[in-house]
Amino acid sequence: MSDTAQPQLLHLVIGGELSDLANVTFKDLDKVEIVGLFPNYAAAHLAWRAKAQQSVDNAHMRYFIVHIHRLLDPGHDAKPVL
Repeated sequence: MSDTAQPQLLHLVIGGELSDLANVTFKDLDKVEIVGLFPNYAAAHLAWRAKAQQSVDNAHMRYFIVHIHRLLDPGHDAKPVL
């Protein structure tokens, strides 16, 4: 990695219709859309915003950004213990 390259922090954008708005429980897991995997939060946020705006008329449709890099290396984002 060069000195100017940003670290790769993988983010996944997924979405689907929720069974109720109080919980994050998808109505049908077979219909959950995988929008894509992105190298950073900014790119994932752009994709999330585009998909969320497309589904604005359906109140039960939700899209989420999953911080995959935190699952791959959970100690990396941890705050130091004092």
